[in-house]
Amino acid sequence: MSMPGKVRFAAFGAVATVAAAGLGMTPAAAQQIEPPQPSPTTSPAPLTTPDTSDCPVRVTPPPPVDSSEEPQPGRSAPTPLPIPDTPVGGPRLADCELVLAPGVPEPPEEISAASWLVADLDTGDVLAAKDPHGRHRPASTIKTLLALVAFDEIDLGRTIIGTIEDANIEGSRAGIGPGGEYTNELLMKALVMASGNDAANAIAQQLGGVDETLRKMNEYAAELGALDTRAATPSGLDGPGMSSSAYDLAVIFRAAMENPVFVDYLQTPHIDFPGYPADPATPGDFDRPGFAMGNDNVVNWMYPDSIGGKNGFTNSARQTYVGAAERDGRRLIVSVMMAENEPKPVWQQVADLFDYGFGIAGDSTVGTLDARTSIDEAEPVDESLAQALPPSAVPVSDPSAESPSMGQRVVVGSLGALVVAALLYGAFRVGRRTD
Repeated sequence: MSMPGKVRFAAFGAVATVAAAGLGMTPAAAQQIEPPQPSPTTSPAPLTTPDTSDCPVRVTPPPPVDSSEEPQPGRSAPTPLPIPDTPVGGPRLADCELVLAPGVPEPPEEISAASWLVADLDTGDVLAAKDPHGRHRPASTIKTLLALVAFDEIDLGRTIIGTIEDANIEGSRAGIGPGGEYTNELLMKALVMASGNDAANAIAQQLGGVDETLRKMNEYAAELGALDTRAATPSGLDGPGMSSSAYDLAVIFRAAMENPVFVDYLQTPHIDFPGYPADPATPGDFDRPGFAMGNDNVVNWMYPDSIGGKNGFTNSARQTYVGAAERDGRRLIVSVMMAENEPKPVWQQVADLFDYGFGIAGDSTVGTLDARTSIDEAEPVDESLAQALPPSAVPVSDPSAESPSMGQRVVVGSLGALVVAALLYGAFRVGRRTD
């Protein structure tokens, strides 16, 4: 039975409430859940919104917490993206702290994100923000940019065969196996719904390989006016030069929301995902059965006004999110970067920002998401951004230009099990490095 997105998510949240009470979940189903493990690099979560008044990430994200951004042997780290002479979206969006129109109340307390933005999805008006052009790692929210490129180029009806490379990719995986048969429609749903890094890899191979896919993604971002964004991996795994901003995430997501197929995938609660055959070269191997794949966006389940979004996590990016909600015919976008699940789960912080945005009058604006228009009306921007190269191809960084201060996903065969897992861990599902 098909339900409108808002009704469907509300129903899914009701299932979550029942499942949380311990009903309808067998021990076998519970054993299918692989709980996300706390990162050994996790630092104490901030109790208040971080102070960004000195613009610590104007040029580059904070230093990584691990070795994920070290260039491959023989390759060099990229130089930081240039900062446009005129702030994209309007002059007020250059501020690194709170950006509010006169008379607009202070934002909710207990927002842990270092950077966030609230905007009107339809008009593009930015209603409130904090360090909107601060550069952080996007984690899996960058999959929205990959989806934009893929929708333009791949045949959704084409069937591809899964590979060992897909199956062995790091981080969260949808469940692609070598020899399995998957339509591109399934891969795109696995990318959007379940944040599958294996799906991202399979899609990238059809776009000309990883480096060519990154070139296309970065070119697309530049065309949208998302000039803080450089994709270093198609999936959102951290890599040399990976960068985006709360402003850019909103610009990219707004563009994706113009595609009704993308919106439909965001609003799909679960799908049947195929299994894959035994490896004939491996004695004792066996066929893997298909399974039910659920939508992993907790905001969708827990916030009735949600109409879809994309969350992400890596050790260095922390929690990230971009999504939309609708109330009384008004649609908003919220994006958050570098957030923590303290003092409250990130999904609740996102919900608070949505509620806050719905309380702001539509004429109380501080900028616009019509990024290209704001650039065209200002001074010319470095056109080399439109030809942004993948990290493997960029020249050696100039140290003087650097800022001082960036197990296979286990899916469930039971919808109740999936929901319980989300509630048990209080917020977005995290993999070892990316969600």
